[in-house]
Amino acid sequence: MDYGKFKYQQKKRMHKGHVHQSKNKEIRLRPKIGDHDYETKKNRAARFLKERDKVICSVIFRGRENAHVEEGFKLVERLTSDLQEVAKVEQPAKMAGRRIVVVYAPK
Repeated sequence: MDYGKFKYQQKKRMHKGHVHQSKNKEIRLRPKIGDHDYETKKNRAARFLKERDKVICSVIFRGRENAHVEEGFKLVERLTSDLQEVAKVEQPAKMAGRRIVVVYAPK
C-alpha cells in the first residue's frame, strides 16, 4: 500500500467529525464614527455572523462623550436594524461602565 495514500485517508478520517465551534468576536465603535468607518465595521460584523461566530459590539465613551450616551444607543439601534437579516440580539444593549455592550448571535 502507498504510504502517502494511507496518510491522506487517515487525515480525512480525522477531520470528518470536525464541527465549527462559535467564537466571540468583538467590534468597537465610538459615538462620533464616520459613515465609511461604520460601514466597514458593519460589514466585518456581518462576515463574522455568516461564519457562525457571535459578535460583541462595544460603543466606547471617552471624556465628554459620557454626557451624550443617547448617541451611543442610537448607534447600536442603527447597527441592530442593519444586521437584522443575519443576526438576532442575544443580549440587549446595556451600559457597562463607560461602554454600551450588545451581543449578536447568528440566525
